[in-house]
Amino acid sequence: MKAQVLVEQMSALYCGAEIVQLGGVQSGIGQKAVATELVVGTARVDGDAQADPKHHGGLDRVLHHFPREHYSQYRRWDLISGLKDAPAMGENISTVGLDESQVNIGDIIQIGAVKLQVTQPRSPCFKLNLQFEHQDFALAMQQSGRCGWFYRVLEPGTIYANDTIVLVERLSEISIAQAMKIYFLAEFDAEQYQRLAACPGLATSWINSLQRRIDHHIIEDWNMRLYGPNKQI
Repeated sequence: MKAQVLVEQMSALYCGAEIVQLGGVQSGIGQKAVATELVVGTARVDGDAQADPKHHGGLDRVLHHFPREHYSQYRRWDLISGLKDAPAMGENISTVGLDESQVNIGDIIQIGAVKLQVTQPRSPCFKLNLQFEHQDFALAMQQSGRCGWFYRVLEPGTIYANDTIVLVERLSEISIAQAMKIYFLAEFDAEQYQRLAACPGLATSWINSLQRRIDHHIIEDWNMRLYGPNKQI
């Protein structure tokens, strides 16, 4: 396929390493600030950090890309109060005009000098409930699929705010939106799990999770991830 321009220029770039207490747990989700550039290594972005490296960050989740227009939709659903806006989701890259239906698992993406690969949708957790002071925010993101996506780094370098985002190569036919629907199906479906797990570039943690479901014929309990140890905010 020919290289395809997805976004002429990003809305904004963000990073931040401060970790604070959020509803009794450590989090960096609300501590990112506008950046003119992101210095991207294979394992991390300089000046960026996650409070829980077991569930956030890592080689398959170095950068989080979130569509700017989703904030408006969450406001229309009365899930965001006050003036919270980008980068309140903890994103590194914000764009307008590119969403989960247009980006596929395994896509090779070029942003300036940096080459990336799309690995997975964001899997929402209870810290979003705390961040936006709504008990069901994470569930709403899971059900709507307005979640953004993660990249692994194939070629490190520096991303600048005026860089173009280019699709270099498409390796699968499953979009981020479709991946969300398959992964969070209410009913067990081994065929769909195998289809998703076979996508080149899919994050290792998702492959392992799908394989466990197939092996044990059961879907894991999502309550702890969606609501945390205490369902009350």
